[in-house]
Amino acid sequence: MAEAGGTAGSRPAGPGCGVQVSVIVPVHNSECWLDECLKSVWEQDFKQTMELSVFNDACKDSSAEIIAKWKIKLEDAGVPVIIGSNNSSQPRGVGFAKNQAVIQSSGAYLCFLDSDDVMMPQRVRLQYEAAIQHPNSVFTSHGPTVIMPTWFCSREWFYHVGKFDEGGKGVPEDLLFFYKHIQKGGEVVRVNHCLLLYRYHPQAATHSVLEETIWNHRVRFLEDRVLSSWTSFTIWNAGKQGKKLYRSLSPATRKKVTAFCDVDEKKITRGFYTFEESEERPKPKIPICHFREATPPFIICVKLDLTGGAFETNLNMLNLKEGVDYHHFN
Repeated sequence: MAEAGGTAGSRPAGPGCGVQVSVIVPVHNSECWLDECLKSVWEQDFKQTMELSVFNDACKDSSAEIIAKWKIKLEDAGVPVIIGSNNSSQPRGVGFAKNQAVIQSSGAYLCFLDSDDVMMPQRVRLQYEAAIQHPNSVFTSHGPTVIMPTWFCSREWFYHVGKFDEGGKGVPEDLLFFYKHIQKGGEVVRVNHCLLLYRYHPQAATHSVLEETIWNHRVRFLEDRVLSSWTSFTIWNAGKQGKKLYRSLSPATRKKVTAFCDVDEKKITRGFYTFEESEERPKPKIPICHFREATPPFIICVKLDLTGGAFETNLNMLNLKEGVDYHHFN
């Protein structure tokens, strides 16, 4: 990661329309947070042309009234507001709402904002400045994870990657878009400032996505991007996470696992892990060895900053190159 009902119509002309940044806000029953969210658009210190594109995905609360109120305020401040809506009785989902908000907008750059989050006043300005320097990138805020509400990218790149998955509730549309972005050669650029207040609450859409769904998508991406080109590898962690990864692999990929490695003497003394769920006879038994005796490449299933530096010291002593001799999966 470097630092630095009604639906909308067809794809607009984009940059030729003269708007530099479109703030993209999908909305579904967000009355508790929407005022603060839209106020944060109004408070941006960005001096170039900016518009707000909101898509109301079958809201049943007072979200529409809040949007209408802020449309007046924002347009008085020189920020055009485009409002689209799904007038059916059922929401179509976050992916659909984001796509529609993008389609109806016209900015050269897209600034994604969830309706329950709040932007810092400098967000659009800082990410726009970074975007000028880094084409083909998704821009995020600082922090430990790539959180979708801090994404900022060019319209051209968005359409190159392809729209969000519209499978609806339970689909991690942001993760799937991010994987497509990486597969098409996209980069991730971090703007190392606080850009967003991210709300985590029981009604958040993220809770509709099962942890197991995320896990399975991550494993398939790992197999496609890394393990498909390896003839064999070692899983670093003979505990719960390492064994879960092994069980989640496709049968063909499981055959490439030559060993587990660990530092826990109890696990190492046990000697091997038996895959009881296997239909093979005899059941596969994978050796467990000390990490110093293991053969790279490794898939590392150990969380960083969790052992007081012990794991990092062990890894460094092997003089391996990340991306070649090992990949983290934690």
